[in-house]
Amino acid sequence: MKKLLSMLVLVAVLALAGCGSDSSASGEGEESGGEGSGESLKIVAAHNQTSPENPYQIGMNEFKKVAEEASEGAIEVEVHAGTLGTSESELVEKLKLGAADVVLVSPGFMSKTGINEIDLFALPYIFDSYEHWEKVVDGEIGDKMADIINEKSQNDFKLLGYWTAGVRHYYGKKPLKAVEDLEGIKYRTQTSGAVAEYWKKTGAVPTPVAWGELYQGLQQGVVDAAENAYPYFVQQNHHKTENGKYITETGHDYTTRFLLVNGKKFENFSEEQKQHIMEAAEASVQKEREALYEQEEEYKQLAQEDGAEVNQIDREPFIKLAEPLQDKVAKDIELEDMLSEIRDMK
Repeated sequence: MKKLLSMLVLVAVLALAGCGSDSSASGEGEESGGEGSGESLKIVAAHNQTSPENPYQIGMNEFKKVAEEASEGAIEVEVHAGTLGTSESELVEKLKLGAADVVLVSPGFMSKTGINEIDLFALPYIFDSYEHWEKVVDGEIGDKMADIINEKSQNDFKLLGYWTAGVRHYYGKKPLKAVEDLEGIKYRTQTSGAVAEYWKKTGAVPTPVAWGELYQGLQQGVVDAAENAYPYFVQQNHHKTENGKYITETGHDYTTRFLLVNGKKFENFSEEQKQHIMEAAEASVQKEREALYEQEEEYKQLAQEDGAEVNQIDREPFIKLAEPLQDKVAKDIELEDMLSEIRDMK
């Protein structure tokens, strides 16, 4: 009987100890969560470039770093470099459907969602320097465009910041000495919209080729020329093909890229999470721009070392050709006042 009583007491003591241990662990778990406990968040961030040296990747890695550090690990950012799609239209669709949370896209693909006002930032020669571009996008005009994006998308898209993909130039099978040299050139560029209309006016023939297939397209003569910024086409070795070795610095597009978050998801985040994401976005804007500006000169020199030939051209005839198109597009999208403001800021 004594042995039985001793065993019963031991079982009771162990049971009580077990309950106390569980209660203690639960309490420790709540305390160790610290700031944002119970508010852990995973962000899927994506862009369409695959090179680890690309400014997009550098900017996204900065977004990840700052978001995770600022939130003390409560926010986890998963960066996808081309792995969720190399087509920007795919990324826009994934953002809208919630399969991605933060993406980087260009005006051309954003306008396909029905936000035509965005086209203004993509018009040839709308900007004439990085200084001009920064004054526009970082000022009141940039704020107005952000509001338009949010309202017209019905909060599907919220702008986190303006990135750039560099200043775009012509590169092809021959150098350009004048606008007329583009006559009949099969030119890899947008094949619809205002940008395509502009190049048609120069005499070029806009021709579709997927970015991932462009090296082969230049090599095999599918296209005679293309246009992009140094860090992008040099990283892909386009300048090493027969139809990409002559670079003429047309400077026709100081590019704008939109860092977007799913607006509906963003509104459901806590105030702390929103603050951390905005802090990360601001840091990524600065990091991406710095990386791009540094790489512009770096990759220009690399292209020349590889045997590419670079020449300058009088841009004034190109600019004069673009102005009527700028006027027409601004009128169609009812942003004539904004266009006038942008021109006055040069």
